[in-house]
Amino acid sequence: MLDKNTLSDILASALSTGAEFAEVFVENVATNTINLINGKAERILSGINFGVGIRIINADKTVYLYTNKKDRDTLCKIAKNGALALKGSTPFSLITFNESIPQKNICPVVYIPGSISKNEIVGKLKEGSCAAFDYDKSITQTSMGYLDTVQDVLIANSYGLYTKDKRVRTRVSIQAVASDENEKQTGYFGPGASKGTEFLKTLDIKSLAQEAARSAVTMLKAGDCPSGRMPVIIDNGFGGVIFHEACGHGLEASAVSKNASVFAGKIGEKIASEKVTAYDDGTIENAWGSSNIDDEGHPTERNLLIENGILKTYMTDFFNGRKIGIEATGSSRRQSYKYLPVSRMTNTYIGAGTDKREDIIASTDYGLYAKYMGGGSVNPATGDFNFAVNEAYIIRKGKICEPVRGATLIGKGADILKDIDMVSEDLKLAEGMCGASSGNIPVCVGQPMIRVKEITVGGKS
Repeated sequence: MLDKNTLSDILASALSTGAEFAEVFVENVATNTINLINGKAERILSGINFGVGIRIINADKTVYLYTNKKDRDTLCKIAKNGALALKGSTPFSLITFNESIPQKNICPVVYIPGSISKNEIVGKLKEGSCAAFDYDKSITQTSMGYLDTVQDVLIANSYGLYTKDKRVRTRVSIQAVASDENEKQTGYFGPGASKGTEFLKTLDIKSLAQEAARSAVTMLKAGDCPSGRMPVIIDNGFGGVIFHEACGHGLEASAVSKNASVFAGKIGEKIASEKVTAYDDGTIENAWGSSNIDDEGHPTERNLLIENGILKTYMTDFFNGRKIGIEATGSSRRQSYKYLPVSRMTNTYIGAGTDKREDIIASTDYGLYAKYMGGGSVNPATGDFNFAVNEAYIIRKGKICEPVRGATLIGKGADILKDIDMVSEDLKLAEGMCGASSGNIPVCVGQPMIRVKEITVGGKS
C-alpha cells in the first residue's frame, strides 16, 4: 500500500489548481477461482491485482484517474494532470490525517483463503456434482464453481480521512442441467458470504446440488405458463431481486440526483403498501454485501428506506448526496480502483411481516406462485421491469398445483410496491452480483414471502 507522506503529496498535487476535494483509493486484491464441468476441473486460476484511483471534485464536476503504478512521482504526476482539468478557487492547505479504525469488524474470518488446499476445494465441488447426477437420470450436465477474494483497501482524502479495510469473500456456484430430446432446463444456486474458507467447510453442497437438480427436472416436465393479469406470490430469498432491481436502484442517490428516478423528491410520501418496510443494511455480520466501510471510507450503515410504506431516505454517496442535501449513508461502492464510486446497494430487503406463509397461499383463489426468480431487465428511470421466473406453479383454490414454465413478470416497480397486500414472517437473504456504472459488486437481495394483488404474467396465451 502507500505511506501517509506519499498520500499527502498525491492529494496536494490533486488540489494544486484549487479544486475543493480530492481522494485516493488504493486496493490490492488476491483472487482464486476453480470451475468444474461434470465433476472434472476445467479451470483453476489465481491472481493479484493492485491499483490506485484518484478522484478530484470541484463544485459539480469530477475528474477520475487510475493506474497500477505505485511510485510517488508517477502518482503525483497523474494527480497533477487531473487537476489541470479543474480550475477552482479553494487554496490548498496542509492535510493532517485523522486515522479512522472501524470500532467493530462486522465480517470476522476464521480461515483466510489459502488455508485449505485446492484439492480439498475440488473434492468438495465434486461432491455437489455427484449429488446432482444421482438425483435423476435426466441430469445431463453440472457446473460447479468456487471463488474467494481478499481485498485490502486504503482510502485517504483531503478532509483528513485515512482508513483501511480487509474484505474477505467466498462464494460457490451450483448448476444442474436437465435435458430430454427437445429441450433443457437449468437449476442454479450461488451461495456466498463475507467469510473465509470456513464458509465452504460448513456448506451443505450436496443438498443444494440436489435442489438445483430437482428444480431443473421439475421445469423440464412442466407445462406452459398461462398469461394474463393475476395475483402473484413471490417466495422469500432471491424473490427480493424484484425489489432490488425495480425499486432499489431508484432509491440510489446516483439516480435521484439526476432526477432519473420515479422516487426523486418523494421523501416523506407514501410510495408503497403499509405492509412494506424495507432496508439497505451493510452491517449484517458476514453477509455477502457487507463491509466495515464503504468505498469512500465511511462506516456502513443500516438504512431504513421505507417504513410502513413511507419513503424515509435514499442510499447516498458523498458526491450525489451533496446534490440532494443528504449526508452520505455508507452506500458508496465500486468494483475496483478502475471505477468512480457511486451510491449502490449492499444487502437490500423487504423486512419481515406478520402474515403466515400458509395463509398467503390458502387465501389465494387463483394465481401464480413464483418459487425461484431469475434474471430480468429494468428501466431505472421509469421502474418498468420484465423478470423471468425460474420455477413457478399455478395456485388453485388456495393450493399450489401444477408446475409451469416460461413465466415472466411484467410491470412497474412503483406499482408493485403499492400492490403488496401480504408479507410473511420468514425473511431470507440470497446472494448475487449487481452491475451498474461503478462495475459489478457483491450484494444480497431478500424478502419474506409476499403477495402482489395483481401483476401481468407473460406466458403462453
